[in-house]
Amino acid sequence: MIGQTIRPAALSFKKIKNMFRSLRMRWEVRRGRALDIWSAGEYPADVLSNLCSNRFRLDGVECQSMEGFLQSLKYEDPNRQRQICSMKGRNAKRQSTTTWQTDQILWWKGRAIDRQSEDYQELLRRAYQAMFDQNERFRAALMASRGKRLCHTQGNRDPFATILTEQEFCSILAEIREAYDARNKQLPPPPRIFCIALTEVLESSEDPLETLRMLSQNYDCDLYVSISSTEENLNLE
Repeated sequence: MIGQTIRPAALSFKKIKNMFRSLRMRWEVRRGRALDIWSAGEYPADVLSNLCSNRFRLDGVECQSMEGFLQSLKYEDPNRQRQICSMKGRNAKRQSTTTWQTDQILWWKGRAIDRQSEDYQELLRRAYQAMFDQNERFRAALMASRGKRLCHTQGNRDPFATILTEQEFCSILAEIREAYDARNKQLPPPPRIFCIALTEVLESSEDPLETLRMLSQNYDCDLYVSISSTEENLNLE
């Protein structure tokens, strides 16, 4: 009709919200405040991706990647599960299927698990914890993300349409990272070692025992090591 203004289709509130969130996360990533995890990203984002070949074992099953483990959960047959677990990330991703979405049931070693249950959340946490404990590369990459907010902007956010939402993925990694830091803070500091050649003390001091005692008083160290080619043994008590 002449004179009618044609307006673009109105964006839904959800799409607008996601658009602003994406822009905000990009800004935080550029400022170094966040880390967007994906396989084509820079370290450590690429190593933290589920597609990365981070090997680990869970409940006796060898997994070549987290993607292999996740995709295997869609299959009831334990042998088929083991086969997919043994695949690297991209090969495992090709085994994806949506048949589980109908009844929201996933499988692990012959046991049915409700996708929306706490049991499933615990299984996810155990899998990521196993990978963190067993795989040094993954552990180093996660700890390299200290001080940054974790995100996965390419991930699905609907728990009924995906076996791992962005929120589940990033919150599990953040919890593991923070727990590891908290555990390390509780450990006693490593001993500081002071090394001295015993032969030099014997040659340069009239009273070697007194010299070693003075060193013990003047240096804030937890452990003293005397190195000597002789068989002499001084009692420092």
